[in-house]
Amino acid sequence: MQVGITGSSGFLGTALAAHLRGQGHDVVRFVRRTATEPDERSWSGTDLAPDALAGLDAHVHLSGAGVGEKRWSPAYREVIRRSRVETTAAVARAVAGAGTPVLLSGSAIGFYGDRGAEELDETSGPGEGFLAEVCVEWEAATAPARGSTRLALLRTGVVIGSSNGERDPLLQRLVPLVKGFLGAPVGNGRQYLSWVALEDWLRAVEHLLTGSVEGPVNLVSPAPVTNTELMKALGAALHRPTMPLGVPGPLVRLVAGGLADEALGSQRVLPRVLTEQRFAFRHTGIASALDAAL
Repeated sequence: MQVGITGSSGFLGTALAAHLRGQGHDVVRFVRRTATEPDERSWSGTDLAPDALAGLDAHVHLSGAGVGEKRWSPAYREVIRRSRVETTAAVARAVAGAGTPVLLSGSAIGFYGDRGAEELDETSGPGEGFLAEVCVEWEAATAPARGSTRLALLRTGVVIGSSNGERDPLLQRLVPLVKGFLGAPVGNGRQYLSWVALEDWLRAVEHLLTGSVEGPVNLVSPAPVTNTELMKALGAALHRPTMPLGVPGPLVRLVAGGLADEALGSQRVLPRVLTEQRFAFRHTGIASALDAAL
């Protein structure tokens, strides 16, 4: 297949391009500058001509500003929203105009909001909160492509892994703390984290590219963990003890601002669609994923 990728310079986009090439696919990377390489095509981020998608069998859209890189000021909240909604609408219009057969459009399990220990799958409705609202609008922006292409929505969980010497954003933050004997749960530690190993995320995306699935797909492991379980597993992987008491919620909110609501939230999300597809996860336990990443 010839596959286009918008958001190709990010952690996931870079890893996906390398994975697909390794599996024998041709990859076209869309860049927000003048294209200088044979595998590059230019786009502005908010405007994409259908002609730019010529020859593609499928397109994967992964653009979006990082949610954990800055405090969520009103201005940055708007950056997060617009970087997803406006780029997705542009890609959806281009896909519809070009007649590209397949579109895999990025989303996130933030769609479900803070739901405690409730088990959630693709049939569950949206939750409340800033990220849930963004995800609803983000997915709705694919509307121009609906009906003209096979559309799957990639509701991605917390990805754990390393690619080309770079660790995922979560481990970039946590590993130095644990190595420095400062590892501790956040809040009460009972909130669920729905994660997926990078290797399985890449294999699942390829599975969706070449299969027949449409609609939302939770890209998560079948075994979500609590925050306490994550920190214990990371401490074991790094041969460091972790503190039994969590960082108090008010302190997290003081340091992280609006982002704290997401860090303290709980999402117990399951991959029902992938399970029904008999997709074989290679890392079903958090220890296995951490060992592979580290």
